[in-house]
Amino acid sequence: MTGQEQAHCAVELAGELVWLLAHKAVYWPARRILIIADIHFGKAAAFRALGVPVPRGTTTQNLLALDALLASYACEEIVFLGDFLHARAAHAAATVAAMLAWRARHPDLRLTVVRGNHDAHAGDPAAALGIRMVDEPHQVGKLSFCHHPDTVAPGYVLAGHVHPVFHLRADRGGLRLPCFLLGRQRAILPSFGAFTGGHAVRPGAGERVYVTADAAIFPLPANC
Repeated sequence: MTGQEQAHCAVELAGELVWLLAHKAVYWPARRILIIADIHFGKAAAFRALGVPVPRGTTTQNLLALDALLASYACEEIVFLGDFLHARAAHAAATVAAMLAWRARHPDLRLTVVRGNHDAHAGDPAAALGIRMVDEPHQVGKLSFCHHPDTVAPGYVLAGHVHPVFHLRADRGGLRLPCFLLGRQRAILPSFGAFTGGHAVRPGAGERVYVTADAAIFPLPANC
């Protein structure tokens, strides 16, 4: 990779240095915290329970993606910014078994979930996963971990919920890429889940966009 294309972009939020990762997560090196938004475990299972024929294996994809990040970054805790589970169907035996097997490989890793709107309907994950469940805003230092971007919080907000994507247009079509949307008081993370879709966003005044493509992340010019 050359120029501004790289595996992460270092940015300062409320005086804290964090890395925006190409793999749609944030790493806070000073705290060794990995921050994940909208993983939506069990979404495909929920669709199949409604009779919609969607592919299997998204839980495995999500867990392998987490493993890849844990192998690349020294991590003591993962904070999930809501919508950890998609629906009650996420409590299906096969989904829970896969998650328990993953947890057994990372017994010392702290896991914290900030409850989102889907978590309210799905219910808390299995107690055997050893996950701390908290409500928004969850304050750590100067950063406020939330699910909803408009949550009133004492610190700089990191949130999900929106599943932001950005349309890069060209003469013969364009690309629809996951993105981070950074403002003066909040940052919205892209959805991490393998089967979650996205919502097109445009930056407002004072907002910056960082798009991810394959294993690269790069900032967009202000007039893009």
